[in-house]
Amino acid sequence: MRATAQSTEVQQLLLNVEKLTQFKSILSDMKAGYQIVSTGYNAVRDVSQGSFSLHRTFLDGLMAVSPEVRRYHKIVRIITAQGTILSEYKSALSRFQSSDRFNAREINYLASVYGQLNKQSLSNLESLLMVITAGELRMSDEERLSAIDKIDEDMQEKLLFLRHFNIQGMGIARQRELEQHDVSSMQELFKSNP
Repeated sequence: MRATAQSTEVQQLLLNVEKLTQFKSILSDMKAGYQIVSTGYNAVRDVSQGSFSLHRTFLDGLMAVSPEVRRYHKIVRIITAQGTILSEYKSALSRFQSSDRFNAREINYLASVYGQLNKQSLSNLESLLMVITAGELRMSDEERLSAIDKIDEDMQEKLLFLRHFNIQGMGIARQRELEQHDVSSMQELFKSNP
């Protein structure tokens, strides 16, 4: 009986050793699986972070303004156009105000047109400043140059409008001057021939 009991215990011990070996094998397989999952996750995370870093670098690069963009010849032309608009409208308005060819309502109208034109051209300068200032807008160099081209085109149109408007105003002043001269001449003629 003792031998049978020992035999049963030995068999139980062998079964326990076999279960332990199986558990070790399962644990080893689980560890290997965890390492594979962990390695895969880390690889995906690193790739995504690397991708994010690339995106961030790209986007940060779009915030920078290249020297070529900052030296673009149309920037100077835009700034010069703004100065020209300002000086030409002030000069014309001053001439119109000092002449006796326009009434107060007409002078107010001229001043409002000039004021609106100046406001729009200053808005263009603000847009230009945003385009050429690093850290303001995310744009490629091509997009920046295109934006500068559009601002320049608009400024040149404003300058042409101003000059056309001034020529029209001077034409009206000249026409009124001629009409006044004709009226004065007629009055003189009638005074001398009663």
